[in-house]
Amino acid sequence: MSTEAKTGEQCVPVWPGARDFARRWAAAISGTSYVPLTREEIEALLHRLTVSLADLLDGDVAGEERAYQVGVELVGANFAAPEALGRTLAIFNEQLLTCLDLPEVPHRRQLDRLVQALATGYARALRDRTLDEQEAIRRAALVARSRAEARLRASEDQRHYASQHDPLTGLPNRALFMEWLAGLFATSSPTGRLAVCAVNLDRFDLVNDTLGQQTGDDLLVAAARRLSRLARAHGYRLARLGGDEFGLIVENTNGTTDAATIADGILAALNEPIQLDGHRLTVTASVGIVEEAIAGTDPTEVARAARMSLHWAKLDGKGRWVLYDPHRSARYVARYTLSAEMPGALSRGEFALVYQPLVDLADGATRGAEALARWRHPVHGVISPDGFIDLAEDTGLIVPLGLRLLEQACAQAADWHRLSPEAPFVSVNLAVRQLRHPGLLEEIRTVLDETGLAAEQLQLEITESAVIGTDDGTIGTLHELADLGVRLAIDDFGTGYANLAYLRTLPVHALKIDGAFVRSLKQPGTDPTGEAILSTMVSLAHTLGLSVTAEGVETAEQAQALAKLGCDVGQGWHLGLPGAPERITGLLTAES
Repeated sequence: MSTEAKTGEQCVPVWPGARDFARRWAAAISGTSYVPLTREEIEALLHRLTVSLADLLDGDVAGEERAYQVGVELVGANFAAPEALGRTLAIFNEQLLTCLDLPEVPHRRQLDRLVQALATGYARALRDRTLDEQEAIRRAALVARSRAEARLRASEDQRHYASQHDPLTGLPNRALFMEWLAGLFATSSPTGRLAVCAVNLDRFDLVNDTLGQQTGDDLLVAAARRLSRLARAHGYRLARLGGDEFGLIVENTNGTTDAATIADGILAALNEPIQLDGHRLTVTASVGIVEEAIAGTDPTEVARAARMSLHWAKLDGKGRWVLYDPHRSARYVARYTLSAEMPGALSRGEFALVYQPLVDLADGATRGAEALARWRHPVHGVISPDGFIDLAEDTGLIVPLGLRLLEQACAQAADWHRLSPEAPFVSVNLAVRQLRHPGLLEEIRTVLDETGLAAEQLQLEITESAVIGTDDGTIGTLHELADLGVRLAIDDFGTGYANLAYLRTLPVHALKIDGAFVRSLKQPGTDPTGEAILSTMVSLAHTLGLSVTAEGVETAEQAQALAKLGCDVGQGWHLGLPGAPERITGLLTAES
């Protein structure tokens, strides 16, 4: 039963068993839920709720509303697991009346009503809490999704930006450059014009190799800044196309004068020395520029034209700009096409030889025959060496091509010598790449053995520039060829270094004087200086023990003048045009 303590005039019920019940209640529901309270704090809470319910049991009021709030408070204290409610209802039914020392009658019925109200309050509070938590989760999910989408958009924007910009300079890259071009072609007026520039730093690889990649990168950044200032000032579009190459697009140009102004501005922007990490670097650039009407072309073609013009600027000496020339482009494309066709032409046997006599100027006898290459092209007809030899050298095809022609020439000369012991030697041109080819000596030995031609019946013609200043290995090859018995001649003598003193160290047998000197004899007596130079060259060559052949003999007067100067052999249209080997074969047959 309860006792009453007086506080002033008011009587407050006291329940001695309430604290014991609160401890039992706490023991029953502790551990069913996570509650951020100590054990003492839990017991104090439950003691307060027990007293409140005990007062309701002992009073006359129904008290369901207060019991309802007890259920709400339990949920509010975080006793929100179903086990907490079940154990609370059980201990209330089994132990509350006993601990409070209240008789079953009449308090059991009141207790049932209070327990039912408590359960209802608990259930509704738990439902409301669950709904609130679900709403909070929903809102959190919406916020999280919104943030994730924002991050995804930012990430996509970053990836898109990265895909269109150069990470080193921050400039737009080739992809965005071409996108700009495509957009201009799609939206510009058919009568509009534009210029596209391809800019390349000269000798940039040398900076990377000597000063390091970091300095090279810093140089690219500095160059990009200068070009960016120029682009901003004039409204150009600038991009880094890759490596040390940049591209600019200029809209609404008015012709080649604008192109020249633009290119000059680019060169000027890069001309000032750049100070980098203690190094003062002087930068030059090559610029290829195309300026034309938008109608009748496309972005890819314009970009290609700019790149081709840049290539020409490099070939023409760097540090300059070159405007696109469609005629030069056509020639360039034609040469490239020929270059690509050459391997197939070699395998199909389209390369052949014609032979031009080397005539003794004293008695008119044919002493030798120079083998001259011809390409019998199925479309373009016969192509002279000027149209393909340099292409073969550039691509390296000159080595297998030269060997094939050497085999043909030696086989033909061997046939001639089987007809007559007086047959001429054969003279074959040897390119620089062939001379430096490590297998050259063995290949020549093999050709001589297989064709049966004596080594002294083969003369190899080497340009002056190919032997002047060559390395020891090449000089050794020349000596080995001479030891083999092969004749060596310096071709086009006088157009290079004309260093007779240097020739003393080479195993050379003959000099072929370039036709430019022979032209001074076109009208004997009219060019005494030219005649004196030619006479001196012949005299010095003889002093060195060398035979002299004059190229480009076109008239009888020239042949007579050369004979008077002591020149040994002549070659040219007057003495015999290049022709099929059968010409010489016919002469040998007639003589025999």
